[in-house]
Amino acid sequence: MLRTSARPALLFGLFAPLALGLAGCKKDEPGASGEVAASATPLPTVAAPAGKPWADEIVQTPEGGYRMGNPDAPIKLVEYASLTCSHCGEFSEKGSATIRDQWVASGRVSYELRHFVRDALDLSMGLMTRCGTPQTFFGLTEQVYANQQALLGALQGKEAQFQAAMQGPEGGRFQAIADVAGLPGFFATRGIPADTAKACLANTKLAEQMAKNTTDQGSQFQIEGTPTFIINGEKIGTSTWEELKAKIEGMGVR
Repeated sequence: MLRTSARPALLFGLFAPLALGLAGCKKDEPGASGEVAASATPLPTVAAPAGKPWADEIVQTPEGGYRMGNPDAPIKLVEYASLTCSHCGEFSEKGSATIRDQWVASGRVSYELRHFVRDALDLSMGLMTRCGTPQTFFGLTEQVYANQQALLGALQGKEAQFQAAMQGPEGGRFQAIADVAGLPGFFATRGIPADTAKACLANTKLAEQMAKNTTDQGSQFQIEGTPTFIINGEKIGTSTWEELKAKIEGMGVR
């Protein structure tokens, strides 16, 4: 099974036309580095703060991601994902509920999602998922994945409009891309008003930082495809949901 394209040179081409679509995927060998030892004994659960489940403990991290759960969890899971990657969408569909409602809820796993930008639409979507509060980030991201095929399908036949948007003025480029893709309407029905969305899409400083994070962290962890996972600071490579689930269960979360 293949994954998304190799690490793009985003700082060079952030405001230039980038590839669009679900093709161009690459898969690392599972467990290429950072092999995780299995645990025969289930890890003990950790009680959440009074009156607030661990899944509601969401913060933005210094690396630019969003972390859900117990900050002192013995298993710290990080996912590098692209919003236009079909395999990331498949992973979200299969795994999000278990990660949130079982792993994170137990206090044994924290889950951080870091955006690995692969194209201009991906970046525009990423700006929009950050339009709310940290508490809305994961819900908006899951909504993008759940409707990924429809969102990308809406661009069919609009290649000329999309390329024109890509060539527009830098300050309004992501707004133009979002308009062609129908993103303002999509996010408006999910709690992000048009004026708020416009301000988010005009945040070129954040867009540049997201691109820089992709380049820098992609080099740091040698990320060649998505979704790629880091467990307790060690890269385990790209994984399917089934592969990751088996590894986490082997660490005592079951």
